Amino acid sequence: MGAAAGVEEELAGRAGIPFRAIETGQVRGQALGPALRSLWRMRRGAARCRSILADFRPDVVFLTGGYVAAPVAWAAWRMRVPILIYLPDVTPGQAIRLTSYLATRVAVSFPEVARYFGQKAVVTGYPVRRELLTADRAAARAALGLTADLPVLLVMGGSRGARSINRALLAGLSTLLERCQVVHVSGPLNWDEVARAAAALPAAAAGRYHPYPYLHEMPLALAAADLAVARAGAATLGEFPAVGLPAILVPYPYSGQHQEANAAYLADRGAALVVKDGELAGRLVETVLGLLAAPERMAAMARASRSLAQPAAAANIAAQLRALAGTRSQPTR
Repeated sequence: MGAAAGVEEELAGRAGIPFRAIETGQVRGQALGPALRSLWRMRRGAARCRSILADFRPDVVFLTGGYVAAPVAWAAWRMRVPILIYLPDVTPGQAIRLTSYLATRVAVSFPEVARYFGQKAVVTGYPVRRELLTADRAAARAALGLTADLPVLLVMGGSRGARSINRALLAGLSTLLERCQVVHVSGPLNWDEVARAAAALPAAAAGRYHPYPYLHEMPLALAAADLAVARAGAATLGEFPAVGLPAILVPYPYSGQHQEANAAYLADRGAALVVKDGELAGRLVETVLGLLAAPERMAAMARASRSLAQPAAAANIAAQLRALAGTRSQPTR
């Protein structure tokens, strides 16, 4: 179950998982009118959730946050279905804080986060796709058409993309391509602009630039890269350590400070550098080239990143779900 027209609908379809769209909306930071409309959509969404759950008859409900979590949690709680919430970030957002009161248990990635949820908290780690844990760098580079003789810079901004990251990269692209290969997952926001820039490159440079509007084979890109430039969404906390990937993180400035906390967590442990969004245009090229020219520092960052990996996280969460499913004795009403 997820938000209508969200990226999760496409991903569920690709994985062969039945998907049900739920109406919801953002309340925090909205003016009174939009906030009231969001509350009305959430109310209708909760009614649909109850209908879906009554039909599916789950033994346990697993939530991962976002505004769609609220109506699902409310419906499950009313139907006495055990709820496991998973918080991937270093700090909980408003939706997680509110729905945690209805949860049976809250799984968190790091011990430092458990304090937000008291006795409900269980530390599981951050789950990643198995392909990341078994990926081979040479094979990943070959699959993406990358050579073995140049470092690989991975640049991405989330599923929809990040305009400031895309434009900072395009502004310095020619200089960067003299030193490295670039895998650029732009998202749909600036794809036309990215495609034009790629078409304008001379042949030698164009062979080193690999742009994609969306890359379903992200485990390959992560395994192939020597350095990443990215937002600091929750996935960076699990996926980058899984492959020991050093990073330059650019927190999205309008994310309620969640991304700033995520970036600080990795930076404080030596696995990343942090550049403010407003400073990226002037600092991207020098920061990337400075790291590529310091292999010892890059190696230390890679070791620090890999030390944070938690390969058993998915199994830990699965064990929690199995345990909660076994506690349910009330029939779905």
